Amino acid sequence: MAAAEGTIAYFAATSQNGFNQATYEGVQEVAAARGYETEILDGQFDAALQYSQIEDALAAGKYVGMIVAPNDSVGVAGAFEQVIAEGVPIGTVLFPIGPNLNSLDPQVEGITVTAASPPVPGATAQAESVVDFCADKDPCNVVIMIGAKIFPFDNLRLETFQSVLAKHENIKVVAVGEGYYSPDPSLKAMTDILQANPDVDAVLSNADQHLAGVEIALEAAGMNPADLYLSGGGAAAIAISAIREGRWDSTLAYFPKTMGALAMEQIANAIEGKPVTQAINMDEAGPIEAMIDAAVLEANPDFTGEWEQ
Repeated sequence: MAAAEGTIAYFAATSQNGFNQATYEGVQEVAAARGYETEILDGQFDAALQYSQIEDALAAGKYVGMIVAPNDSVGVAGAFEQVIAEGVPIGTVLFPIGPNLNSLDPQVEGITVTAASPPVPGATAQAESVVDFCADKDPCNVVIMIGAKIFPFDNLRLETFQSVLAKHENIKVVAVGEGYYSPDPSLKAMTDILQANPDVDAVLSNADQHLAGVEIALEAAGMNPADLYLSGGGAAAIAISAIREGRWDSTLAYFPKTMGALAMEQIANAIEGKPVTQAINMDEAGPIEAMIDAAVLEANPDFTGEWEQ
């Protein structure tokens, strides 16, 4: 059979962070092995820009397949519909496309693949780990550090965190900060939070980048991060090291490189007329279990994380 030809577009939520870069690495590796070129487009965490990028890419006619890390998993559905109508295979990573963020089944007819982690089960597992830590503390003061409230998926995670924690009278959520998936804003937000709430027992976050900033803020306030319960998200190399060293406690992995690779495999299959797996649950498809703590790492000593930060 002749080698495949053509270029795959990867629409990054932003090309300026390690998670999206790791996802693209997974796309690149599989694409190269299957005979395709790749190109990354920077969505700059801007939903309107990303929508336009997809429309422009479709109009240019230069891509044989597309993979999107959506900035607005609901609003971008219209762009997906346009691509599908033209017969170009298109998939999504990290989040499903459509109003139900917990359903990996196609909500847009004709979408090729959804390689994602349903937010509620993972957020529930994270919050329950905080509940376990707080069992013998009354009160147990918790800070939630979310990405940004403008993102539907972050709002859903925040609501899940709050719902689980609210069932326990000894747990008090003293503040909610926005870290914008970057250490610097997280450092500033946590610094401000500690000025108003110096007594903190746990920080519950959906991103390891947030904890990198939180840790600096805690140390600047004279606190030992190892004395708190710190839970992040993404299983970045920095988090894996911090958990092994006892500074952090857990991270919910999304396995970005594996996710990009699995999505690219299905896009290539669709282009080549091979069977396609439409739904891939990244809570189950990673190299180790998704909720990672010291015990999981002890059982998987070779795992170092799939991205830096």
